[in-house]
Amino acid sequence: MLKRLFDIFFSFLGLLFLLPFLFIVAICIILDSKGGVFYRQSRTGKDGKQFFLFKFRSMATGSDKKGLLTVGGNDSRITKTGLFIRKYKLDELPQLLNVLIGDMSLVGPRPEVKKYTDLYNETQKKVLSVKPGITDYASIEYINENEILGKAVNPEETYIEEIMPAKLLLNLRYINEQGFSTDFKIILRTIGKIFS
Repeated sequence: MLKRLFDIFFSFLGLLFLLPFLFIVAICIILDSKGGVFYRQSRTGKDGKQFFLFKFRSMATGSDKKGLLTVGGNDSRITKTGLFIRKYKLDELPQLLNVLIGDMSLVGPRPEVKKYTDLYNETQKKVLSVKPGITDYASIEYINENEILGKAVNPEETYIEEIMPAKLLLNLRYINEQGFSTDFKIILRTIGKIFS
């Protein structure tokens, strides 16, 4: 209950405080390429429930039909504005709406698409016992995931066999350590990692 109140308060405060900035980002996206401002994608939430995750659109419209993974900073599907907002994780800010609605929490395992959660083993499925979040240990550790995949011979294979299992171990660590102090520490570390 306390975590939910924390999420509601800070997601609302964040959206209110960032509103002028979010408006500027939206204008840049509209001027840069054809398509909507937001990108919605079905993700797996708590207890396997599907929900739509909001992001600022950073790719050309329809790019997800060419693959779910973003491969490196030179992925031709990414727009000029998209490169900038991805670099500083600004494309993730609309997820504050997901937090306010209740689909997500500020801190928790990053939500995956069903294609990948269907591959989880029984231990890994414990990750779905909590609400997904905007950031967690895995988000900090793999902040450069796109660059890693960009160097891989087979990005899909590298993600499924190497990155995803490693991230899930960090997700499980978070579940074991979760609490107000852990969440606060992760939020501070995330901000520090982005600016560094």
